[in-house]
Amino acid sequence: MKRNGVLRELVRNRQLLLMFLPVATLLFLFNYLPLSGLVIPFKNFDFTKGIWGSDWMHPLLDNFDYLLSSDAAYRAIRNTLLLNALFIFVGLVFEVGFALMLNELRNKYFKRITQSLTFLPFFISWIVVGVFAYNLLNFENGALNRVFEWFGLESVDFYNKASWWPVILTIAVRWKMTGYGTIVYLAALTSIDSSYYEAASIDGATRWQQMRYISLPMLKPTIIILTLLAIGRIMNADFGMFYAMVGDASMLYPTTDVIDTLVYRSLRKSGDIGMASAAGFLQSIVSFVLIIASNYAARKVDRDSAIF
Repeated sequence: MKRNGVLRELVRNRQLLLMFLPVATLLFLFNYLPLSGLVIPFKNFDFTKGIWGSDWMHPLLDNFDYLLSSDAAYRAIRNTLLLNALFIFVGLVFEVGFALMLNELRNKYFKRITQSLTFLPFFISWIVVGVFAYNLLNFENGALNRVFEWFGLESVDFYNKASWWPVILTIAVRWKMTGYGTIVYLAALTSIDSSYYEAASIDGATRWQQMRYISLPMLKPTIIILTLLAIGRIMNADFGMFYAMVGDASMLYPTTDVIDTLVYRSLRKSGDIGMASAAGFLQSIVSFVLIIASNYAARKVDRDSAIF
């Protein structure tokens, strides 16, 4: 009886299922089929033998031991977590704050121009941003050091001072990504029923009070969901950004070397696919644990705002 009901539903929704078939095929090919590669971290990978023909590691976790055996690996893991946490926190403040300011603008033309100008850097390649940063920060001819000289200050060799780079990278990320990150928050704000603001205005609430007691509480579910999604990627650094901004400047590695750049350098020197796959596997496991823990915490704060 139950089987007949399932068949009846399949026949009834056959057009929708046929429309979904290409999507399901792509999903399987690019998201599920590659999961078979999860055996690579546990194998001594040999190109001539392929994934399944390569020998298993002895001991089985030797690739992970090799990955975590050096101080550079611990440094990369630390930098990945701390820098991404900094990006998430600062990004949340900037994106929510900028969305609130845009939402308060009443001149629609000025609002559109402002949003377009802040969104434009998103389309600029990190390679170009890296060139901008070098011409701005280099010791000999950098524009910023020339400004320091005009004011009688000493020049700063930014490419030899690792302590500056968490701030520099955060500024670069915010300049490039704030306009793009604001879109979802601004969409959530525009969907708020205007009667809330009208009632608050009648009661004598100022614009600041309306933002605090209406806009921000209404944004809370969106903030929680986007933060949870960002935490799920906290172990995955933007390789293009780090390599374009820092490159092979080893003096900056104490604060800028992340898992992705470490694996890239290791692959370039040794070609060890097993170690690189172990790094990816480790990133996925830690990200999975973090997002489960974060989602559990979000459910405690607001059950309806959690992802699952």
